[in-house]
Amino acid sequence: MSLLQTEETTHAVATETEDSAAIGELRAAFEAQRRAFALDRQPSLGERRKRLEQIISMMLTNRERIYEALSADFGVHPAPMAEVLEVLAVTARAEYALAHLEEWMQPMPREVDPAYKGVLGAVVKSQPKGVVGNIAPWNFPFEIGLGPIVDMLAAGNRVMLKPSELTPASATLMREMVSATFAPDLVYVAVGGLDLARAFTALPFDHLLYTGSSNVGRQVMAAAAQNLTPVTLELGGKCPAVLLPGSVTPESVGSVIGVKMIKNGQMCVTVDHCFVPRSDLDTFARIATQFMAKAAPDYSRSAACTGIISQRHLDRMTDLLAEAENRGTRIVMLEQDGLVDRETRRMPLSLVMDPAPDLRMMQEEIFGPIMPVIPYDEVEQVIERINASDSPLGVYVYGDDVATIDHILNETSSGGGAVNACAIQAGLKALAFGGVGMSGMGRHHGEEGFREFSNQRGIVVRGEGPLFDAFVSPSQNSAEKFPAAKRS
Repeated sequence: MSLLQTEETTHAVATETEDSAAIGELRAAFEAQRRAFALDRQPSLGERRKRLEQIISMMLTNRERIYEALSADFGVHPAPMAEVLEVLAVTARAEYALAHLEEWMQPMPREVDPAYKGVLGAVVKSQPKGVVGNIAPWNFPFEIGLGPIVDMLAAGNRVMLKPSELTPASATLMREMVSATFAPDLVYVAVGGLDLARAFTALPFDHLLYTGSSNVGRQVMAAAAQNLTPVTLELGGKCPAVLLPGSVTPESVGSVIGVKMIKNGQMCVTVDHCFVPRSDLDTFARIATQFMAKAAPDYSRSAACTGIISQRHLDRMTDLLAEAENRGTRIVMLEQDGLVDRETRRMPLSLVMDPAPDLRMMQEEIFGPIMPVIPYDEVEQVIERINASDSPLGVYVYGDDVATIDHILNETSSGGGAVNACAIQAGLKALAFGGVGMSGMGRHHGEEGFREFSNQRGIVVRGEGPLFDAFVSPSQNSAEKFPAAKRS
């Protein structure tokens, strides 16, 4: 994913002079939120529920405007995809939190060592952290912009959102929607470019979520470190799909290609590249072509094809293909007479068969409608190649051999994964979502999201007994007073 990536943002804001008034407003909003939180550190269950219900109403009321904003930003954006992945994804997340919020807010009892005589009980209480920031990407402006706010508000926090400047229509609409729904000292949306983004990351948040590239993730983490702000980073990566022998079937190939079509490959958990048995390389290409001919014969000319986010990103996609073609690599366009439409930034989906490892598309996260298909002879070769790269957000394995599937999942590392499916782990509202290593840290969604944006506060309550006597001077008799000392 990309929010502030140099190659994208430098182009987008090269001539932009950030309005200093916007930065001043940002800082004033932050201070207002800090003051408001100081007056209401423990929002009630009822108040938190009300805020989640307001998010649901806000999304459903503005669904048509959301479709229009996404189309304006992407050139072309399918309305059904906007409904499912941007609108309903957020409302489902809020509905799930509403159903479980009372349970999540309960203190969690912890076992007390019998040696600690005098302890009446011990619990972990989930306490709001305070003012939490969310830096959202361009590819899912509403789902990743407003979805995590569900977790943050459920945890009792105040929230500030910085949408991507690469989706200005969506950013402006989110600001209007939020301003009409929440007071700015509860939820605030900051709209602007790179200077504003830098000012945003410099604020002393109580927690900061960033979704985007690993390069910018480093910058965000470094800025947060100046204030010792804890961070949650979701950074993407080159997610592989592995098709085991016997699994190169219409069902599995259709699953892989169908997911790759979502946002035209501009999704952090999409299949970046696919491993197939060497003997099935041509079969994979044939089945994929047949799938597209049936499912979307005029894909790049249809309303089902999402436009590439910018001309610069489109140029990057065409450059990746040109490099492979110049090296003599076989390219299979999965659409008869498919064309790149520079006006709408639509581009057909292509397979790159058996690419050389040193091609740019094998070194960088592709994030578009290009999928390298890599042949293998032994499963161990696949595991070795996956482990030679940075840990991705997802690893996807197709097949019926449970032992081999478990072996691949056990011997590789990723933020999540799926068996006989791909990307679904990011869409389940009850399943923790996030990365590991270079693909990120921390989790959001569901209960884990509630915990992520809460201070997990351990509380001990003293009852009758000599516990504290053992720890105060003089301590010569601690062993007699505190049996645990005898065992040390």
